Amino acid sequence: MHPDAEPRPAAPIAPDLVLLPSSASLDASEAPAHLGGPTVLGLDLLQRTVMAARRAGYGRVFFLAQDRTAPPGTIAITDWGSLADALLPYRATSLVIAPATVLSETAWLNKLRTMPIEPGAWAATGQGVIVLAPTAIPAALAVLRTEGEPYTIAAVQQQLKTRFGLPRSIPIEIDPVIVTTPKDARLAERRLLRSLVKETDGFMARHVERPISLQITRQLALTAIKPTQITMVSMAIGLCGALFFLSPLWSLQTVGALLFLLHSIVDGCDGELARLKFQESRYGGILDFWTDNIVHVAVFGCMAVGWVLSSAAAWPLLLGAAAILGTLGSAGFVYWRQMRSRDGSFTSVSTAPDDPLARLLDAASRRDFIYLVIILALFGKSSWFLILASVGAPAYFFLLLFLAARERAQRRPAKSEA
Repeated sequence: MHPDAEPRPAAPIAPDLVLLPSSASLDASEAPAHLGGPTVLGLDLLQRTVMAARRAGYGRVFFLAQDRTAPPGTIAITDWGSLADALLPYRATSLVIAPATVLSETAWLNKLRTMPIEPGAWAATGQGVIVLAPTAIPAALAVLRTEGEPYTIAAVQQQLKTRFGLPRSIPIEIDPVIVTTPKDARLAERRLLRSLVKETDGFMARHVERPISLQITRQLALTAIKPTQITMVSMAIGLCGALFFLSPLWSLQTVGALLFLLHSIVDGCDGELARLKFQESRYGGILDFWTDNIVHVAVFGCMAVGWVLSSAAAWPLLLGAAAILGTLGSAGFVYWRQMRSRDGSFTSVSTAPDDPLARLLDAASRRDFIYLVIILALFGKSSWFLILASVGAPAYFFLLLFLAARERAQRRPAKSEA
């Protein structure tokens, strides 16, 4: 590069976020302990904002602290001038300004991050969240710095209107909630809980298990209990339920089936709690995956042994072995192919989830079959389910192998053409 040539601007990075405390008019002695507002489902709003912004791919989170201490995870700025100095040379893809009482969620933060905005323009939601295009940031901060140092969202919006005109519209699906009253907090709780429902949930899971697990998770979020602890409790419930299938009595089999269902419900709580409190981990995902399969193996094994004890015949052990080997084979193959090099979770048994066979196998992997176990147990015939499992589990495993082989064969011509 020629020595007199201007240096090229740095490549844009992730957007930055600026939080304005709702209590900006208070002095330090009057400031509440939680400047971000109330705690919602176990986390202060500012904690949620920092964690959600990181998960959504944002850069830095600034807090207009003035004479206050900035919350952990944020960078303190005393005024708009210090923010301008911190932002130089304006490498962020955009600048988002929001009240500290906003309920930050990864979904709308992601949409806001990827939303196109005209150069030199600004946009705003009805709740007061502001987005500045990168080329508008220097002029906007210059205006805010010289016009009485506005520290509230309303004042910032007024100054930006004066400088840039009316804001551009933001898509309606980007609709953050501002939490300032107990009613807002209840609305925020309901919204966070609804976001935990997965699109991959089966019919019964969505309409029976998930409503129950969400209420359990709502209470767990107020405690210091960890998701991995819930995973272990879920496994213990499932293993206890499996022992009841050793009996030929319909009453005891029904207790076992109901404990099996309770295991499935509680098993949903660990993932819900992890997502709600930003405690997901590879270890937790792998632990959850294998404890589920351990419970299934225990249930099939106890069904087989119970059938042997009641019939004095040994052949049901072959059915149990087929069900167990098919289960472990499928679990091992899915782990090796989909989970071992990822974050410990998976959304499909296939790398091509839109494939009809992959969709069928994904649907079969859901646990709606537990309700069939309950129905059969009411008649003391839970062993009949073992017959289905002894055929279905190995068939599922071989279909996984077939699907993987077909995907590999389909990729091979593409590589040879390249």
